[in-house]
Amino acid sequence: MPSQTPKLILVHEPEKACFDRLVADGHAPERAAEIASYLAQSTDLAHEFDALAAACQARGLSFVPVALDDAASVLAGEGRDTTLVWTLTDGIAYFHGGAAPALARLGGFKTIGADDALFALCQDKFRSGAVLGALGLPVPQAGLARDGNWLVEPPASPAGWFVKPNRLGAKIGIWPDSRTSDLGHALELSRRVFAAYRDDVVVQPYVAGRNVRASFLGLVPGAAVEALGVAFVDSGADFQTMADSLALYGDTGEAAKAAGRYAEPELVAVADSQPAADARIRAIAERLTSGLGLRDVFSVDLRVEADDTVHLIEFEVCPGLPCFDFRAYCRQQWDLELADAMAETAASRLVGQNHHL
Repeated sequence: MPSQTPKLILVHEPEKACFDRLVADGHAPERAAEIASYLAQSTDLAHEFDALAAACQARGLSFVPVALDDAASVLAGEGRDTTLVWTLTDGIAYFHGGAAPALARLGGFKTIGADDALFALCQDKFRSGAVLGALGLPVPQAGLARDGNWLVEPPASPAGWFVKPNRLGAKIGIWPDSRTSDLGHALELSRRVFAAYRDDVVVQPYVAGRNVRASFLGLVPGAAVEALGVAFVDSGADFQTMADSLALYGDTGEAAKAAGRYAEPELVAVADSQPAADARIRAIAERLTSGLGLRDVFSVDLRVEADDTVHLIEFEVCPGLPCFDFRAYCRQQWDLELADAMAETAASRLVGQNHHL
């Protein structure tokens, strides 16, 4: 008989499992390691599984972390009325985490996060941009190129263009020359990305401004955009390269810390200096929840100009929970460390309790 104790199951895709699969599929080991590095939140959060278990136990729950490859067999033995599934890592191509919410829906389990359709959409930047544009949101129009050939030509842009892979993490394969004023160079970047990662590239008009991360955790049911944390992420660079990303997370981040190369970007509340932009971002988030279906936990990346013009870059259904910015959000918005914030969110769904009142 399935356990009657309320249970939180956290499904995650480990870096090594992804790396091994990519190498078996013919990816060069160095490229496979770069791709798998975007699953570093699984590596980082594993250090806190004991803390998560204790935080859940204190709220009347049990906690079980499950590697993605084991999810189907584990869920088959659980009770649908007492089990909550939280998917830590997404993906439909290089990563496979998008299978977890689909498995949960197939089994009739309660879930934390958006439905599985959005897990697929957010991992295809070109398609998600088209949907966001159709919703009337301020997302840059994009072209799409594959291995040096245009599938969709980008719009004219006096400020030049920004080139990024379409189905990988938004920064994988992004080199310092990924902002360009030459569409010929954009096509050359698409050849480089295709050779390294077998991916298409999105080519968007370059938009000026400071980088902003909006984070959300629905710690209590019914939490709305007032619970959104909206912060400038100031790293001193216009955009993050692959090398920058590798220095922040996972095993490579730990190595960077040991070598003294680790530097967290500064987080500054947008409302402190640009309240009008903050209000616009919250309106965008409301449109994303009502029109697109984001819920429970998500993040949004934006660019904000000095005149309060806001550009929506992308949304994520699996924000990097153990990353510095989401931890800071949990402390500032909910006055909780990450493990307690996650456990409290699960308890509010499973057992109808909230200890943070």
